[in-house]
Amino acid sequence: MDLAFAEAEKAAARGEVPVGAVVVDPATGRVLGAAGNRTEELSDPTAHAEVLAIRQAASALNSPRLPGLDLYVTLEPCAMCAGAISFARLRRVYFAAYDPKGGAVDHGPRFFQQPTCHHAPHAYGGFGEARAAALLRDFFKDRR
Repeated sequence: MDLAFAEAEKAAARGEVPVGAVVVDPATGRVLGAAGNRTEELSDPTAHAEVLAIRQAASALNSPRLPGLDLYVTLEPCAMCAGAISFARLRRVYFAAYDPKGGAVDHGPRFFQQPTCHHAPHAYGGFGEARAAALLRDFFKDRR
């Protein structure tokens, strides 16, 4: 999770919403993808940290499916990212802060609990929640 926080801090320094994500092979500890949000930089609404990290991991393995891999992210994934996680067939998702407004794992549509969800990874929230909440709070406080 520390690597995901490092990516979130880099995103904040670029003026992006500070969310970071890392895809890891738990069998080896190898990081296959790491990214922070880049929606503003790339003018791309899909350039969320999770999607970018998943793309890197898929490219590294030359495969659209990433079974057995884990995702660490600093904020509860939104519906778009939950869909990408499901289609990538990730094994587990660990996230820091819960997102009652935009989250889709434990809030909102609870994507992985829907009968139409193709693959539901094990999802665990609250890892470093206070740190992630402070990072987000400070980022938005500076912009208001």
